[in-house]
Amino acid sequence: MKLSQLKDTIQNVPDFPHPPVMFRDITTLLKKPDALKEAIDRMKAVIDGLGSFDLIVGIESRGFIFGMPLAYLCGKGFVLVRKKDKLPREKISVTYATEYGPDVLELHRDAIAPGQNVVLVDDLLATGGSARAACSLIEQLGGQVTACVFLNELCYLPGREALKGQDVRSVIPYEPPNLLKADHVHPRLRFHCL
Repeated sequence: MKLSQLKDTIQNVPDFPHPPVMFRDITTLLKKPDALKEAIDRMKAVIDGLGSFDLIVGIESRGFIFGMPLAYLCGKGFVLVRKKDKLPREKISVTYATEYGPDVLELHRDAIAPGQNVVLVDDLLATGGSARAACSLIEQLGGQVTACVFLNELCYLPGREALKGQDVRSVIPYEPPNLLKADHVHPRLRFHCL
C-alpha cells in the first residue's frame, strides 16, 4: 500500500470538536485490516531504525492502539501514560496546556527504571503538549527518550518545536490545508515535516 493510500483511509472531519479544526479520524483506518497492518508496519520500520531501546511508552488512549502491537513486534515491554486518576498505584503526574484547557498525565512511579531507553508512541503530533508532558514524566523517573514516533503529524502546528531536543519521527505528514496556505498562516504556525 502506498503512503497516499494509507493517508486516504483516514477520514477528515471539518470543525470537530469546533471550527476551524480539521479532525483526523483514525477509526476509519483501524477498521480496515490492510490499512491497520500498513500503519503498524510503517511505524515498526521507523522504530527499527532507532537502534537499541528498552520499552515502548504509549499516551492515552490512541497511543495504546499503536504502542501495544509495536511493543509486541519489537519484543519490548509496554508502559501506559494515563490521564488523571486512572492508575491504581503510586504515580507521578504533570499538568500541561492543551488546545482545550489544562490537563494531567500520570505514570506509575515504578514504570521506568533510571537509565532505561524508551520510545514514545502516539497517533498524532499536533501542538506537542501531551508528548512533551509524557517525555517529562519519563525523564522524571530517570528514563531517556530515544525517540517520539507518531502515525500522523500536523506539520503546520508547533509540535516539533514543543519537542525540541527530541528525535521526532512521523509516518504521515499533513501540510497546511489550503485555507491555511502561505500568507494566511500565522508565522508561529509555519512548520514543515522533516
